[in-house]
Amino acid sequence: YKQERRKYSLIYSGIYNSTSGVNSLNQFVAAEKITKEINPTYGSIQKLKAGWGAGGDLIALCEDRILKILANKDALFNADGNSNVTATDKVLGTATPYSGEYGISTNPESFASESYRAYFSDKVRGSVMRLSRDGLTAISEAGMKDWFRDNLKLNERIVGSYDDKKDEYNLSLPITDDGGNRSVTYKENVKGWVSFK
Repeated sequence: YKQERRKYSLIYSGIYNSTSGVNSLNQFVAAEKITKEINPTYGSIQKLKAGWGAGGDLIALCEDRILKILANKDALFNADGNSNVTATDKVLGTATPYSGEYGISTNPESFASESYRAYFSDKVRGSVMRLSRDGLTAISEAGMKDWFRDNLKLNERIVGSYDDKKDEYNLSLPITDDGGNRSVTYKENVKGWVSFK
């Protein structure tokens, strides 16, 4: 046996149920379907967010795309291309990319979430993104498009956090084009960037 790093796939174990005392978290039965492959053109999986939305689906943040993976259900496609969701015994069902050519690059530390919204940076495309019920939105375009395009590329590490007391997303950049380090703050009810720190 030897270790193998799988950048484009997910593997899951047996079930855990505290009520009945079943703990199969250390069991990976190769005879069962225990992997989910992601299209390699989306880049490596950088971060997973479980329990997304009303259905408790899984969000996979890849380098070049953001995917929604159905959990405990699958999509059946009709001849016209429309899909219907159906219950299934599959742990992970269909992986559907959100519209928009954005990913999380290689900065999963920029991710922060709050209830039904998630925020992250896309260094390669010079954008800061929000994922919400209505899909992906480039929030960097709210008056800061050029600043982010110039400054995100200067940083190896881009740290995001969410302040739930003030309802603000903070993004910290150790290096900026003016030579200092900066944290910038996005506020949802203003729909804009409200401070430099």
